[in-house]
Amino acid sequence: MKSQTASSIRRLAVALTAALLAAPATLLAQSDYPNKPIRLIVPFPAGGSTDIVGRVVAQKLSERLGQQVIVDNRGGAGGTIGADVAAKAAPDGYTISIGTTSTHAVAPAAYSKLGYNPIRDFAPISLVAITPYLLVVNPQVKANNLKELVDLAKANPGKMNFASAGNGSTTHLAMEMLKDVAQVNLQHVPYKGNAQADLALLANEVQSVFGSMPALLQHTKAGKLRPLAVGSSQRSPALPDVPTVAESGYPGFEVSLWLGVFAPAGTPRPIIDRLHRELSAIVPTADFKQSMERNGADPISNNPEQFAKLIAEEASRYTKVVKTIGLKLD
Repeated sequence: MKSQTASSIRRLAVALTAALLAAPATLLAQSDYPNKPIRLIVPFPAGGSTDIVGRVVAQKLSERLGQQVIVDNRGGAGGTIGADVAAKAAPDGYTISIGTTSTHAVAPAAYSKLGYNPIRDFAPISLVAITPYLLVVNPQVKANNLKELVDLAKANPGKMNFASAGNGSTTHLAMEMLKDVAQVNLQHVPYKGNAQADLALLANEVQSVFGSMPALLQHTKAGKLRPLAVGSSQRSPALPDVPTVAESGYPGFEVSLWLGVFAPAGTPRPIIDRLHRELSAIVPTADFKQSMERNGADPISNNPEQFAKLIAEEASRYTKVVKTIGLKLD
């Protein structure tokens, strides 16, 4: 018995010594953070709204951290492929990601076999922007407002279509929500990201998109696309003459896209806090505000706890929406 006790004490002593030796190295690594480039996963292809915002965030973080922040576009499946890669990355602060309403609120409700859990597998850091959704049509579509589009769709049931950034993306769900309240039949054509969907619309391969503002604003201002309505509760300062969907005959309708920065779950809190401090300093700057407003987005930040609460609330909200419209993607 004494021999077993002595052996247990020796093992405990060895374990404690190893832990004490490892602790300074871990603390040093955190205090030295970052000492090499950081990867920022953007779960959509280049050129879309998430990519536009992500690249501004990457540039500003690089300037403040003194290390390169490299954008890694991992598009496909409504953002879930890139989000899955981000969730499974090493939790050391050198892989972070942009998460959105699509990846963290819609996908968990729409996919029954999602490879990640948006709450359990991520450490929220901060929101960076919110953008309204903008309903646009190709100029060849004979509709100058939402009512005319609805009338046209009802006169041609199943013959008109819309593009999205992929099955389960918010560009998909936003239009499904509009179809539900307007009682119209539009055919869904999914693409691998906002940029591809927008190019299809510009080429008149599809007739409409209900997409986030950053990807559509410049084409709209150039007259290449015709805006019909915004999905936010109030008109957008970027397009003050464009009415809301609620104003256009569907009171209470509201849909927007939020974008924020995440780390994998298990990332040390000092690293989360450092990244949060830097993002909180970036968002209010004139340069960042101008970059966001130029693309029709509103800059915004919050703390990790507030962000986690928002994700839980949004996941609950979109679960109800997905059930209401019967959307299932697997």
